[in-house]
Amino acid sequence: MRVGSFVLAAQFPGQGQGEALHRAVRSAEVAEEAGLDTVWLAEHHFVPYGTCPSAVTLAALLLGRTRRIRVGTAVSVLPTVHPVALGEQAALLHVTSGGRFSLGVGRGGPWVDLEVFGAGLEAYESGFPESLDLLVRWLREPSVEARGKRFGFREVPVVPRPSESLTDGTGPEVVVACTSPASVRMAAERGLPMLLGMHIGDEEKAEMVALWRQHARAAGRPAQEIRGAAHVSAGVCQVADRRTDAVEALTKAMPGWLKQGLDAHVTVDGRARQMRDPLAYTELLCGLHPVGTPRLCADRLAATSERTGINRFALLVEGSGDLAATEENVRRLGAEVLPQLG
Repeated sequence: MRVGSFVLAAQFPGQGQGEALHRAVRSAEVAEEAGLDTVWLAEHHFVPYGTCPSAVTLAALLLGRTRRIRVGTAVSVLPTVHPVALGEQAALLHVTSGGRFSLGVGRGGPWVDLEVFGAGLEAYESGFPESLDLLVRWLREPSVEARGKRFGFREVPVVPRPSESLTDGTGPEVVVACTSPASVRMAAERGLPMLLGMHIGDEEKAEMVALWRQHARAAGRPAQEIRGAAHVSAGVCQVADRRTDAVEALTKAMPGWLKQGLDAHVTVDGRARQMRDPLAYTELLCGLHPVGTPRLCADRLAATSERTGINRFALLVEGSGDLAATEENVRRLGAEVLPQLG
């Protein structure tokens, strides 16, 4: 089982953006010290929900500051960037880090980002498959040309080539954030593992894994690839001596962050939005994920792995909103929870 942290660089009420980013960097450094497997970095634009606008840039910083831990994006929003530009960055990080970089990509939302970056709504609604295919080709082939609806260019060499890394892999792994049957099928047909969100529980994640396997088999993906698909389950983790203390730490801080962060999202076309109740959502997350004593947290992770078949986790550890508390949470996760998982 591989347990990592999920870093949003969340800006809690009363905090500055620099404070949020400093906490994100420190939590990642402590994650390596604590023995975690991966640090997964979120990306958001123009909202305090997450103050990191470029997960791949923050990944570069953290790869330079660490020596062992894997660093991944969760996710880089593909519709707002050129897939070749993102592919070049991913290849660079893969080669220079000795293969410690994972590229998670997602479709994002119908936000004003699409207007600001000039991508347009079509890039979100229908352009994701073309962008994903071009990105994967860039990371797997020596040269690439494009003749698609959105991207067209003559054949050019891939520099640097990910396969030139001094590792056994052909390039950085690509993980796809999946939230619907259509996105599950898209990932499965390409043999790409999924990142499944923290808003759903074990039963729904197990159903999505089963659907992924079904579509992967139908697409003729190799049996070994299907069996070995390293999907990632996102969640929340708060470790305390008593479960009530862990729940209280999150219910005191997270609703305020969720309210101001989610309220700040603006749709590109004025479509209506359905908002979650911040307190109810926090309570839901506390019920779904490892929030409580070290033994409870270990049992919850083991149960999720058994029910879903997923053995990689990206756990939000900054839910208290406090730097010292976040560092302590990460250290306890490494020292008191991981040893119980074997």
